[in-house]
Amino acid sequence: MPTTNLKTLSRPRTLAALTLPLLAALSGACSSAADQSGGGATAATNPGTDGAPGSGSWNPDESGGDTEGGWDSQGASTGSEPATTSASGGDPNGTGTGEEPPPDDGDSTSDASTTGDDSTTGEPACDDQTPVVLYLSPDDSNSTSSPVQVREAVLSGWGSLSYVPIRTWEFLNYYSFGYDAAQPGMVTVLPEIARLAGASADEYVVQIGVASEKIANADRPLMNVTLVLDESGSMQGPPMDLQIEVCRTIAGSLRAGDVISAVGWDTTNAIKLTKHKVTKANDPVVLDLCDGLAAGGGTDLNGGLKAGYELAHAQFDAARINRVVLISDGGANAGVTDIDIIAGGAGSQNEDGIYLVGVGVGTPETYNDELMDTVTDVGRGASLFIPSVNEAHKMFGERFVQTMAVAVRDVRVRLDMPPGFSIVKFSGEEYSADPAEVEPQHLAPNDAMVFHQTVATCAPALVDEAAEFKVAVRWKDPITFEDRETEVIKKIQESVAAESPLLKKGAAVFAYAEGLKAWREQPEAASLDAALDALVAAEAALPGDPDLAEIRSVLEALNGV
Repeated sequence: MPTTNLKTLSRPRTLAALTLPLLAALSGACSSAADQSGGGATAATNPGTDGAPGSGSWNPDESGGDTEGGWDSQGASTGSEPATTSASGGDPNGTGTGEEPPPDDGDSTSDASTTGDDSTTGEPACDDQTPVVLYLSPDDSNSTSSPVQVREAVLSGWGSLSYVPIRTWEFLNYYSFGYDAAQPGMVTVLPEIARLAGASADEYVVQIGVASEKIANADRPLMNVTLVLDESGSMQGPPMDLQIEVCRTIAGSLRAGDVISAVGWDTTNAIKLTKHKVTKANDPVVLDLCDGLAAGGGTDLNGGLKAGYELAHAQFDAARINRVVLISDGGANAGVTDIDIIAGGAGSQNEDGIYLVGVGVGTPETYNDELMDTVTDVGRGASLFIPSVNEAHKMFGERFVQTMAVAVRDVRVRLDMPPGFSIVKFSGEEYSADPAEVEPQHLAPNDAMVFHQTVATCAPALVDEAAEFKVAVRWKDPITFEDRETEVIKKIQESVAAESPLLKKGAAVFAYAEGLKAWREQPEAASLDAALDALVAAEAALPGDPDLAEIRSVLEALNGV
């Protein structure tokens, strides 16, 4: 019986593979902005090996590891990594051609090929026997930079979308979804399946929300924060003003007992503050640090990060949240950025780490997105973009805990569907039938992972009243690192009849990102039709939603309304 070969959406994960594009960015565009092609640091589309979707189990065997196709108790794969094949498809032996498809900026459409076909029609054969098991990741760094860059490029008149990365998963990270909060140390799993207007008879939309607990800033754990502050010449003017505003907003969100250190850097590094114990919000010592920042010479990002991580290691405390906050326009024209500095501090599967938050300041046309996106991925933290005072207050005031804290660690999501199903469009950064292909993600308090995908079945007769889909989530306790898991099973036909407003919002956010990509390729009104239709449906379900209002303002500006 022919089996489906689902292609993964993943970026290389070895340190060597991560270092190469980073060094290329440093050597090829050191004194300029990011690549103007609009690509950014993106997930390459790497087909997996031929074969049936895996049936990975999370039940440990007697030796402490999981059954074949799953991962062991440490979260690592129990089998060898599949060969990477070219975009034209893999060979039956899984050896591959060694070719890599061209990178993009997160196109959410993944095609599915098959290992057999109907000899009479030439159409791919349908596997109506093998249940489908897929492992999903929205974005292993929970970044939000892309939608902010888009909004500013369009509404502030800073130029076209040609140089702005459009990573669909970051749009679902950035906009809020009001899922029910979880109990401390737990997650709430809320899966839905529905049919949206315009879908074919064999297509469904699946949306999965994985929500964390809610924590007020006054109730969060104490923090060790190390600021790595860019004082290079390229920061002169608005970038420096925004860096000072971010610094001051962080100062206002700190509380008594937090510890803060800081290093300023250009071609040399200056330790500005070491292990200062905060006395209150807006501690005068921290505000003086912020107000004293000034642009200087060149940019030795490597030296600044090294000094920052040395400070962070010196004050590391497993009972606290340990963060390095790198604020920069992303330029680098001196020194060599060593990715191992960041990776070495990030912690393993079973230990706490020093997580990196990358804060881009300036304008989309001058910001080096690729560099900042790469270093924050390795540092297991988020890449943000701050183009205005309002955005600084939003991300480091209103969303301070969401940006800086960790509620649960190493979240892994598995989707089980009946035979015949495949993913047609996917909002996340990567998915695979092999769990080893998919990176886990930490989940912050007051937050939710949201997956939005279109699935299709080649065996619609199997979708009867008994047909089910299952979402299983596994994560680590934030304190003990003990593995926990939960699952939710739903009848497909019952879920289709109960479509929620949040699913419509997810559809609108997804269509917005995809519409922007279409507009970038062909800037005409028709490119935005699907996005506007989805937006109208979401607005009817959630009148007055501020996120939807923002999306409408961007779409109308592009459409010339």
